[in-house]
Amino acid sequence: MASNAFDTSQVKDKRDAVNGRFSKIKSMAAGRRAKLNESHRLHQFFRDLDDEESWIKEKKLLVSSEDYGRDLTGVQNLRKKHKRLEAELGAHDPAIQSVLETGKKLSDDNTIGQEEIQQRLAQFVEHWKELKDLAAARGQRLEESLEYQQFVANVEEEEAWINEKLNLVGSEDYGDTLAAVQGLLKKHEAFETDFTVHRDRVNDVCANGDELIKKALEETWRNLQKIIKERELELQKEQRRQEENDKLRQEFAQHANAFHQWLQETRTYLLDGSCMVEESGTLESQLEATKRKHQEIRAMRSQLKKIEDLGAAMEEALILDNKYTEHSTVGLAQQWDQLDQLGMRMQHNLEQQIQARNTTGVTEEALKEFSMMFKHFDKEKSGRLNHQEFKSCLRSLGYDLPMVEEGEPDPEFESILDTVDPNRDGNVSLQEYMAFMISRETENVKSSEEIESAFRALSAENKPYVTKEELYQNLTKEQADYCISHMKPYLDSKGRELPSAFDFVEFTRSLFVN
Repeated sequence: MASNAFDTSQVKDKRDAVNGRFSKIKSMAAGRRAKLNESHRLHQFFRDLDDEESWIKEKKLLVSSEDYGRDLTGVQNLRKKHKRLEAELGAHDPAIQSVLETGKKLSDDNTIGQEEIQQRLAQFVEHWKELKDLAAARGQRLEESLEYQQFVANVEEEEAWINEKLNLVGSEDYGDTLAAVQGLLKKHEAFETDFTVHRDRVNDVCANGDELIKKALEETWRNLQKIIKERELELQKEQRRQEENDKLRQEFAQHANAFHQWLQETRTYLLDGSCMVEESGTLESQLEATKRKHQEIRAMRSQLKKIEDLGAAMEEALILDNKYTEHSTVGLAQQWDQLDQLGMRMQHNLEQQIQARNTTGVTEEALKEFSMMFKHFDKEKSGRLNHQEFKSCLRSLGYDLPMVEEGEPDPEFESILDTVDPNRDGNVSLQEYMAFMISRETENVKSSEEIESAFRALSAENKPYVTKEELYQNLTKEQADYCISHMKPYLDSKGRELPSAFDFVEFTRSLFVN
């Protein structure tokens, strides 16, 4: 390097780069080693924890046994086994504490699996406590069983002695000689001495029995108090649950009843013609009002969603009845869907009427009369007329339909039904009804030539165009406005546009093409 044969700065940079990268990989390796050691300690801890959990589970089976011995020997053997188990639990306590300390240290030092460590430790502590509680409870039961079986054994021993001595004191042999009497007296004196001893034993047995009865009564009383307390807590819990359920019922009913009322009012609004402004509103204003109402119907879908969510919450809470409302989510959803379809049909019907007024010459007054008459006979506001209502509506509009008896053929009315109700579903909708009435009003217009002839009659001197003044003089304002907005200006043979002249021939033919 001192000979200047190399670029020393470049060599130094490369050396530093290599050293830097080596240090980096060394640091990364040390970090990975630390992580691997941490992971190893963690998984070793989980394995040790699983082993201890298995041991606890095994011992739980023993202390959960309901066998407390059928006799004195049996309960004495079980008690000895339980004493050994208690000693084993005591000897195992250091191992339990070691696992707990290891887990706590891992939880404090590590970030990997910290939450899982804490959860497992909490479960482990709970299971260990349960095992010790079960062991203590079984030990207490075995002591009680031992005391009872000892009492039973003492009772049986004294009863055996009493039965044996009954034969002696019940004997009718009082001796027939002096020697015999003296022998019997000696035996009786021995019996009285023995009786004194057994009298104390019997008293002890009876006292022990009284003590057992007292303990049993006290235990029964404690259990009864515990059951009463638990029952009281369960009743309070159930009361809170029922109160919450009732609040949920009321909330659902409040929204469901309000939504149903809105459905009814909106349906009446559409079918009664309140939004139609029958007396003064134009068809266009009626259409705009109906569109606004239909937008409101679509917006109310969010309110229905809220009701459906409340209904789902009621189902989850197993609430099957609701005294505050008669409505269900399914019924309300069906009614909303029907109302949505009704709004669309009403829009289409008004668009149909506007088109008929502008293209066929049916007056707006006639269309209003058709609509009002339909709504008059639609008593249930269903948007449909049955066949009898439809027949009455036609007669009110001046149709001369013959009177026939029920069940007799009515070919003229059947011919009309072939048009408005070909599938014979029994109902005529407003749309079907308006289409039929418009077709009857325009049935004499059969071709574009006839309409052209009508426009030609309006034009002075049989000209191939009609002027603005002629349109307003002979048509209604709405019809004239429509023609002027849809007719093209008339061009002469040289392609020049004539002022205030409109081409009715092209207009008429375009109507029939469309």
